[in-house]
Amino acid sequence: MNYYCWKMSKIDCQPVIDIIYEVLQNEPWHIVSVYLLKNYYKWRAECPEISADLHPRSILGLLKAGYLGVLRERDPTGSKVLIYRIAHWDPKVFTAYDVFRVSLITSELIVQEVETQRNGIKAVFDLEGWHFSHAFQITPSVAKKIAAVLTDSFPLKVRGIHLINEPIIFHAVFSMVKLFLTEKIKGRIHMHGTNYKESLLQHFPGILPLEYGGEDFSMEDICQEWTNFIMKSENYLSSISQTVLT
Repeated sequence: MNYYCWKMSKIDCQPVIDIIYEVLQNEPWHIVSVYLLKNYYKWRAECPEISADLHPRSILGLLKAGYLGVLRERDPTGSKVLIYRIAHWDPKVFTAYDVFRVSLITSELIVQEVETQRNGIKAVFDLEGWHFSHAFQITPSVAKKIAAVLTDSFPLKVRGIHLINEPIIFHAVFSMVKLFLTEKIKGRIHMHGTNYKESLLQHFPGILPLEYGGEDFSMEDICQEWTNFIMKSENYLSSISQTVLT
């Protein structure tokens, strides 16, 4: 691990030390932890178009559009739950890399939570509004980078992926992404279709927003809350924007 800090000697090492701690919390065996850490920095070095600039202002438009909301409470297994709404991503304005950067910024923040390190995350993707213009953004190169993060290039466990409102034209892109996924991750993917509320509530009882069968708050509420939190974390995100190994 000292090697990584040596590589970072000209910039702030604290983000590396923090990530080492995160990884050690995440895995009981230090060999696996070093493997994840090495993969994480390798991925960041190979994907500067996504990871080099984690300043939140670069994706503020997506956040304000209501693309991502983070639920206030965890699911019954202790996982953090994120909801993405494709209809709020305008591919004429934001690229797939911009969308990817929203997830990376969010992951960098929630991975600091010990309970999230232990129990991972689950993501709900509402694919209503998916069009060919979205599909054209997901090239094989982008699909491979998505798969890398879902498998072993970030010290955060993906415990479940839930797809709702999947249109027919989405399946071609999904088939391409699946080519790069491990069998373990494939087994954690749930496709709920358009009549999703009952099955989704079984996975996330009592914690969903109004739009998805909940009772207490709206997507607009949690999207705004998460946007505010990201903007309050701007200094930290700016600091780790520098920490890409070469």
